[in-house]
Amino acid sequence: MTARAKRAAPAAAPAQPLAGAEAHLLVVDDDARLRDLLRRYLVDQGFRVTTAGDAAEARARLAVMDFDLMVLDVMMPGEDGFALTQSLRTTSRIPILLLTARAEAIDRIAGLERGADDYLVKPFEPRELVLRIAAILQRAASLPAADGRELRLGACRLDLKRGELFRGQQPVHLTSAEQALLLTLAKEPGEAVSREDLSQAAPFDGNPRNVDVQMTRLRRKIERDPKFPRYLQTVRGTGYVLKPD
Repeated sequence: MTARAKRAAPAAAPAQPLAGAEAHLLVVDDDARLRDLLRRYLVDQGFRVTTAGDAAEARARLAVMDFDLMVLDVMMPGEDGFALTQSLRTTSRIPILLLTARAEAIDRIAGLERGADDYLVKPFEPRELVLRIAAILQRAASLPAADGRELRLGACRLDLKRGELFRGQQPVHLTSAEQALLLTLAKEPGEAVSREDLSQAAPFDGNPRNVDVQMTRLRRKIERDPKFPRYLQTVRGTGYVLKPD
C-alpha cells in the first residue's frame, strides 16, 4: 500500500446505516484500494455505489447512468477533480463532494469556486463522509413551502417552490450551496442577513469566507455587472440582502 493510500484510507469501523440512504453514488478515485474501501463502506450504509478510476471513466459512467451525488478525488492523473468539476458544471447539476489530501483553505475555496457542493480532507472519518453526503442530498431534496411563488431578478427568475433559477426559459445551474444561500436570502427579500447566519444555513462549515465565495459565484450567474450588483447587494458590516424587482 502506498504512503498516499495509508494517509487516505478511512480507519473507523462502520456505523449503523443512516435512514433513507438509498441514493446512487458515483465514487471517483485513482487509488484502487481506497476506492474499494469506500464502495464497501458506503454500500454497508445503504447506498448504491458505482466506481470509476479517473475522469474519463467517470464521464463514461455519467453518460449511461443517473447518479444522485458524486464523491470525487481531486489529485488524479490527467484531468484532476477540480477540472472535472468545472467542466461538469456547464452541463450537469449532480452534487459533487470533493475528497483530497490538500488541506489548505485556498484549495477548499478553489473547489467551491469550480462548483463543488462540499469538500472533505483526507484522512477522514468514514462516518463524517456519510453525514456530509446525507446533508448534501437533504439540501438537494428540500423545497421551500411557498407554493407558486417566484422572485424576479432582472433577466432571471427564482422559483421558490422548486428552488430553481431560470434565465428566460433556460435553467441556471445552482450548486446546493448556492441554492441554500439564495433561498435563505429569498425568505426575507429586502432584509439584510448576516454572514454568520448565512454560513449556518448552507454547507460552509460556519466559515463566513465561504459565504463570500458563493456570493461571488451567484452574482456572476444573476447580475448584469457582478462588480456593481443590483439584486445581491452587500450590507457593509452585516452581510447580504436580496433585492428583487
